[in-house]
Amino acid sequence: MGIGLGIVLLVIGAILAFAVDYAISGVELQTIGYILMAAGVLALLLGLVLNTQRTNTTHREVIDRNAEVRRRDIDE
Repeated sequence: MGIGLGIVLLVIGAILAFAVDYAISGVELQTIGYILMAAGVLALLLGLVLNTQRTNTTHREVIDRNAEVRRRDIDE
């Protein structure tokens, strides 16, 4: 979700910053576009960092030796 959101924010920000030539009184669309592009870069980097942390996890199986000994004693 983080990588996709970053790309969407980058695209919307680039459209507002470079392609839209519409003026709204009191609102600078170009500035909003730059802010969205910065947020998109941040979301993209954060998504990539979190994604690499997920791939570096290891799973270990813990075997309780005492439980096996107790089971053997009960069966006998």
